[in-house]
Amino acid sequence: MTSAAGAVLDDARDRVEPAMRMAVARLDPANRLVAEYHLGYADAAGTPVAESGGKGVRGALALLSARAAGAPAETGIPAAVACELVHNFSLLHDDIMDADTTRRHRATAWTVFGTSAAILGGDAMLGLATEVLAEAASPTVPWAVRCLSAATRRLIAGQAEDLAFESDQSVTLERCRQMAAGKTGALLACAASLGSVLADAPASLTLSLADFGQHVGMAFQLVDDLLGIWGSPERTGKPVASDLASRKKSLPVVAVLAAGGDEADRLTEIYGRPGSLTDEELAAAAEAVERGGGRAWATAEADRETAAALEILTDLPIDEDVRSDLRSVTEMLCGRDH
Repeated sequence: MTSAAGAVLDDARDRVEPAMRMAVARLDPANRLVAEYHLGYADAAGTPVAESGGKGVRGALALLSARAAGAPAETGIPAAVACELVHNFSLLHDDIMDADTTRRHRATAWTVFGTSAAILGGDAMLGLATEVLAEAASPTVPWAVRCLSAATRRLIAGQAEDLAFESDQSVTLERCRQMAAGKTGALLACAASLGSVLADAPASLTLSLADFGQHVGMAFQLVDDLLGIWGSPERTGKPVASDLASRKKSLPVVAVLAAGGDEADRLTEIYGRPGSLTDEELAAAAEAVERGGGRAWATAEADRETAAALEILTDLPIDEDVRSDLRSVTEMLCGRDH
């Protein structure tokens, strides 16, 4: 992480986390325990811990979008909290669907509290997100709530598509891109514009910020998919080749399958084997994705989406300090190794 991006994210966390903690404290004891554990505020027994988990990217984008509209960063705090709550709701459910056992270098909530408790904890966070946003002191709250609800609906639709891919043998690359645009892009687009909505910014600025966030979201997902195959467990906090182990049809994988040929056949055969894949099989699958061009394609697409996001920033009528901060965060997100 660059020092500039790190400073932006640290500042955003300092502003947003107190409001996040106050919001989560409203939950009933059972759901609060799950939420605080998942967010890194407490251990499994509810004892507070020193550091929280997560980068707080969506919260930072919400604050920056308020500043882009000429408002104080504090104007975007309800938007930041709401987007972070929706994001973490999705992670709680995603971990269950993917059977992931680690996140942020510790056991996932469902493995600690059980599947049902983790589902309810996510549901509680989702409801809380709308509640917090609806309380914002802004005349545009109804529009902000509608934007968040629409983004959440698109996110869930993307998750449903991702789940459907597990049993679908004919997933096209375009369909996979649309899934990623919903599952990841929708909430990042919302976060990058929701603060400006609360600041009652001109529609042209808000829409441009949303478009910027959508491109960032696609680049972010492409990088995430690359890390899901080749990322270091020490950096990502997930097992080696975690996406391949769960036979996920991520963008690099689908790029190879859609292209056809020997490597696509090899990858299809490995994915079709019963039981858990061995380390040797995971290595063979990763090699098939690389030799089939999936890694190179995803890297080039991530670069293209990043360039598109930065191009939008170049033309936005915003303060230069805000432009610089948005650029730093973009470059960090799209070039990260964890």
